[in-house]
Amino acid sequence: MRETTGFAKWLFCFVLGAGLMVLVDGCDKAEDVGRKVMHKSGDLVGKGATEFFSGVGEGVDAVKWKGPDVLTAISTRKSIRKFDASKPVEDDKIEKMLRAAMCAPTAMDKRPWEFVVVKDPAKLAALAARLPYSRVGNGAKLAIVVCGSLDNGLPGRGKEYWIHDCSAATMNLLLAAHAQGLGAVWTGVFPGEDRVAAVREILSIPDGYMPLNVIPVGYPAENPPAKDKWNPAKIHYDKW
Repeated sequence: MRETTGFAKWLFCFVLGAGLMVLVDGCDKAEDVGRKVMHKSGDLVGKGATEFFSGVGEGVDAVKWKGPDVLTAISTRKSIRKFDASKPVEDDKIEKMLRAAMCAPTAMDKRPWEFVVVKDPAKLAALAARLPYSRVGNGAKLAIVVCGSLDNGLPGRGKEYWIHDCSAATMNLLLAAHAQGLGAVWTGVFPGEDRVAAVREILSIPDGYMPLNVIPVGYPAENPPAKDKWNPAKIHYDKW
């Protein structure tokens, strides 16, 4: 009876030990699966963010643009007014500029912007002729016209906020151009009535939409120095 009891204890301990080993092994496998799921989901999130921003889906590293960081891009950006007419701007770079523009903030998230991408040589020539200060005729193979909706923004006195919204989009666009090795310059259209009428006519912009600016974009044919505009005298703390 004692031998049977001893064997039963040994068998119980063996089964218990085996069970613990299976349990531990199962936990390890579960943890390993969990890591793989988390890693995969992270990859998918990163890929989704990259696809939204860059449009190429190259992975998390693509979000870095392979260019200057944002503060460097801001401090080194300059207006380019002469362009290499032999080098057109690639479509993927155009899309990246537009995606960056649409990342800008807007009043109550109304997003009243519209963008006209102009590559037609005849239309570029017409813009250059009617807007001699736009620099479109200086070799640019591309111009982007930022427009604002007069009806899809805020109502009442807030209607003019489209100007703020589209200006923020324009700045993002200029920075994205610079970050990709392109040059660009912001040339104003609104509120000049003659300029607004010319752009509206050439590009068939419908009523209810206002062209804010024309931005010639291309590969630079000049390299002016970036301007240091820092001036502490312009800063006021707590009161003027």
